Amino acid sequence: MKISIAIGALAAALIATAPALGHEHHGAHGYSAGEPGDPKQPARTIEVLLSEMEFTPARIEVKRGEQIRFVLRNTGKEDHEFLLATTEENLKHAAVMKKFPNMEHDEPNGVRLAPNKTAEIVWKFTKAGTFEYSCLIPDHRDYGMTGHVTVK
Repeated sequence: MKISIAIGALAAALIATAPALGHEHHGAHGYSAGEPGDPKQPARTIEVLLSEMEFTPARIEVKRGEQIRFVLRNTGKEDHEFLLATTEENLKHAAVMKKFPNMEHDEPNGVRLAPNKTAEIVWKFTKAGTFEYSCLIPDHRDYGMTGHVTVK
């Protein structure tokens, strides 16, 4: 009986927090920071290094409508993430990650990388504003592992 109650409570918690699990998708309107890009289309390549508690570069400027191919390299000694969203969305997701630190992401705007691994994200910035990329592994964001994309 206690196991079924615990499973039910866990399921309810997951359902309640689902919007904060990195799913920044807003229905037919797309993601907060734009939309997944088309790998077959031209893109400017920006390499981002992920290391202990920092991204290099920590600030990127793009033009509205520009497609970027992020080449993400974990040069650190720990797992790190790159999750592109608004600061508010990343803060909500970070709170969930504290409860579920090994959560994997299956979203086109984020990836988790083991040390010495590389991944790519192709992203089209369709909306003007300032967006954040952040490592949401518990405590990493708190220690300053954030960066910003300004879309003009």
